[in-house]
Amino acid sequence: MLLSGDIGGTNTRLALYEYKKPLTLIKENRFLSSSYSTLLSAIHDFLKDEKTQIEAASFGVAGPVKDGKCQTTNIPWFIDIFEIKKDLKIEKAYLLNDLEANAYGIECLKEKEFLILNEGEDVKANACIVAAGTGLGEAGMYFDGKRLKPFACEGGHTDFAPQNDLEIELLKFLQKKHGHVSYERVLTGSGIYNLYEFLVENGHEPKDEQLDEELKNHVEPQVIITKKGMNKENKTCERVLDWFSSIYGAEAGNAALKFFALGGVYIGGGIAPRILDKLETGNFMKAFADKGRFSSLMMSMPVKVILNDRAALLGASNFALLNKD
Repeated sequence: MLLSGDIGGTNTRLALYEYKKPLTLIKENRFLSSSYSTLLSAIHDFLKDEKTQIEAASFGVAGPVKDGKCQTTNIPWFIDIFEIKKDLKIEKAYLLNDLEANAYGIECLKEKEFLILNEGEDVKANACIVAAGTGLGEAGMYFDGKRLKPFACEGGHTDFAPQNDLEIELLKFLQKKHGHVSYERVLTGSGIYNLYEFLVENGHEPKDEQLDEELKNHVEPQVIITKKGMNKENKTCERVLDWFSSIYGAEAGNAALKFFALGGVYIGGGIAPRILDKLETGNFMKAFADKGRFSSLMMSMPVKVILNDRAALLGASNFALLNKD
């Protein structure tokens, strides 16, 4: 058996697969990461009724992985893959950045599991993935002449780059709150709420007392903003999602240039599938391609939204299979 995991800032998935191709799922569970103090405690709970022998384990985790260890970014977990190997009494165990795992999952998906935002040109070349959710993850995929080889990065923590006067004002607003302002302060669930707060507090949108109170009393105010914006129940929420889509496109374009992703740009994470209509309206691709003299180059890149929310779990499993022999 292969034990696989996708460890995110909000949710964690654990699964058991037969350790052979094609992947055959035996058992899977999804739970709130905050319900456990460590990954090992979650693993023990997941495996408590299992009698099968675990041969290998592989986990994608939201945070920087170095020497098999990771201090996760949005939950207070320290993960040591060597500790997990010892605890499970196995020789093979892998710890990947979650976006690297997502990238390994892309080749496991079918065409119907993508929404195409831009057809682009079909070429064998580098690719990249940008994924907004609880955090903002990014990864590159270099083409080695035969296949794409994913590699991790922490591009979501690079400096936010305003594109106009309103975004310069947003930057100053967020600097007062956080000091350093990365793209993760904007292109995440909490970033959606940051955009809303800025527009209302700085007088760009009228304050709705009832909505404001509802948001302040909700654990995840971005859920309400997204729902009201997508259902066209509130103009301010609609504007937030339109703006979010534009900034998302701009940063996806930044990543595409840095990785020279002529082979494709993939949009992952939990937010994109919830705002597909907004991503398709044009704000995303307009901002993506708005790179001056490189605009035509940008439009040659395929841009696809990943619709399968199990991509990282599949990718962690795929990585273990690729390293089986």
